[in-house]
Amino acid sequence: MRHSRFTIRAGIIALTALLFGPFMAAPGSAAGDAIKIGVPVPLSGSYANAGIDILNGAKLAAERINASGGINGQKIEIVPEDDACDAQTAVQAAQKLIDEGVVAAAGGYCSSASLPELTTFHRANIPFALDASTNPQLTEMGYDNVVRTIGRDDEQGPFAANFIANALHAKTAAVIHDNTTYAKGLADNTVSALKTSGVRVVYDNAVTPGQADYTPTLTRVAGLNPDVIYYTGYFSEAGVLVKEARQLHMKGTFMGGDATNDPTLIKTAGSAANGMIITTSPLAQFISGAHGFVQQYEKAYGHAPGPYSVYEYDAVGVMAQAIRNAKSTKSDKIIAALHQIKNYHGLTGEIGFNAKGDRTKPAYITIIVKNEQFVPYQQLNAAGKWVVAK
Repeated sequence: MRHSRFTIRAGIIALTALLFGPFMAAPGSAAGDAIKIGVPVPLSGSYANAGIDILNGAKLAAERINASGGINGQKIEIVPEDDACDAQTAVQAAQKLIDEGVVAAAGGYCSSASLPELTTFHRANIPFALDASTNPQLTEMGYDNVVRTIGRDDEQGPFAANFIANALHAKTAAVIHDNTTYAKGLADNTVSALKTSGVRVVYDNAVTPGQADYTPTLTRVAGLNPDVIYYTGYFSEAGVLVKEARQLHMKGTFMGGDATNDPTLIKTAGSAANGMIITTSPLAQFISGAHGFVQQYEKAYGHAPGPYSVYEYDAVGVMAQAIRNAKSTKSDKIIAALHQIKNYHGLTGEIGFNAKGDRTKPAYITIIVKNEQFVPYQQLNAAGKWVVAK
């Protein structure tokens, strides 16, 4: 069932009020105390790996800031909380962070959890920097306490459609999602852009997350013989889908949105993942200014960073800069300073925000799985032409 923006927003607010009722924001940190920044992410469930990766990025950012003297003489303390990518758990996680005295938050993974978290933080006047949640509604609710270091689904969708139409020269496409806030939003934006691009959408429907077998859906799609199959859900299901698509000998190019960009996909699908193309924000491994971060991450955690840790690193960095500029840990002053940031030099590039809190120049590339590894594939150049990604 498709809900209107008003209905969804009203439901989020009602859920927040039902669980907690009115509450006051925690006071700012006293001079000399650690500045607490909350990190609400999934630390349990199917998407725990992504949440842990984001938390690792936050910790590395805090280490760098603290090693250089902290913020106005105060150290940063990262306070994680598990939201399990679940709306009700997310409200509880946000409230726990408020109760623990955070002056700001940076994190998020599933948009379906970030939406109620944002509402909870807004009621407490806590600034929230998003690193991975891409649903447009997050910055369309009129809240002044939100920014994000990553793009939106209504930016990635047209990018994906452009690639499908003009790089792959596809004539038909099947779009599969999982009915979550993120996946449905990306699917809708992609379908709309595909139609505008002249690509015929022969299938647009959902699968149920967490299933072990998607053969019935894929069999229906195979009968339509699309040139491209684009899955906009998460990596856990994407691994199963691409593996079964290969077993069914489906001929179309299998693609995924940015939430499929996780090593778990390759672990699940094995060699069947080879040839899968993903639309995504650039990975740290492919960003020239982030090579030091990659080395630091690998040294600290024993493996390469996932897709969003570097965007979380920048989210914590942006929040720290706002606190520094505000010369205060009072949330209202941090929020005001946050929206004044126009050219923060992040690892993912120059970061600034529009009036809604969205990043002004988000970047996208395509990557492909080769020899069971993610490697750059194609990107748009300044002239709007598809070229080999670097």
